[in-house]
Amino acid sequence: MILTAVMSACLSACAQGESRPSDKGGKAIVVYFSATGTTRQVARQLAAVTDVDMLEIEPAQPYTAAGLDWTDRKSRSSVEMNSQESRPAIRDTKKDIEGYDVVFIGYPIWWNLAPTVVNTFIERNKLNGKKVVPFATSGGNSINNSVLQLRRLYPEIDWADGKLLNAPTEESIGKWVESLNL
Repeated sequence: MILTAVMSACLSACAQGESRPSDKGGKAIVVYFSATGTTRQVARQLAAVTDVDMLEIEPAQPYTAAGLDWTDRKSRSSVEMNSQESRPAIRDTKKDIEGYDVVFIGYPIWWNLAPTVVNTFIERNKLNGKKVVPFATSGGNSINNSVLQLRRLYPEIDWADGKLLNAPTEESIGKWVESLNL
């Protein structure tokens, strides 16, 4: 039933020329970073269930398997995550997110945090005044510390509680989105 309500709201929003996660919110988008494809898959599910637009955060220089080796202190991901001032370059996007009121932002958990490439995206885009809903994938950490850090770094953003979405179903995504009361 909840999924039906969410989908009905989305269809109603689409008929009005807007993508919405619910009747209460404005136009929404799913923005995500995925190094290996896991978060991309979840982002696609979320966008499909809510019938909203999607945007991928793409690093200017893609990550290699060696660059993602968290056991190597000299790997690209290790170096970036050991310097919270790191802001890896991202590809320019033709999609302007200024017209969106709700931004779902997804990422894998790295070192119990959001990858610094996510910070690059946040700092390049005006998210003040928007409801930002974090979601993440992880092999062993919760999303809590990453959300706490994002809230600390960007207090001007209206952050919703985050959700770890490992192997979600359409039903579980629908229930979560409904619970956000957007």
